[in-house]
Amino acid sequence: MKTNKTRRVMRDVEKTLTTHPRDKYVLRLFVAGATAQSRQAVQRVRQLCETEQRCHCVMEVIDIYQQPELARKNQIVATPTLIKEFPRPVRRFIGNLFNTASLFVELD
Repeated sequence: MKTNKTRRVMRDVEKTLTTHPRDKYVLRLFVAGATAQSRQAVQRVRQLCETEQRCHCVMEVIDIYQQPELARKNQIVATPTLIKEFPRPVRRFIGNLFNTASLFVELD
């Protein structure tokens, strides 16, 4: 059963995907709680978005403990997991996301 918050988040993400500018990246970062590893993953993805001035990133951070239905829907089996929703094709990055330079190359 989906909660109102989950429906709202999913509706917002779907709206972003349908109304995106061509040079925008839509990223979803799945984390597990407020752990040090989760904070580092969020920080690294934010750095990635700030480093590259030519693209604009829309990042959504999803805590799988607070929104387990989104984790199931996106088939998340490990955290942190970064999903590049747009531009297509959809790409998944699983793990510590340590090397942001190579991660940006992989996103392109």
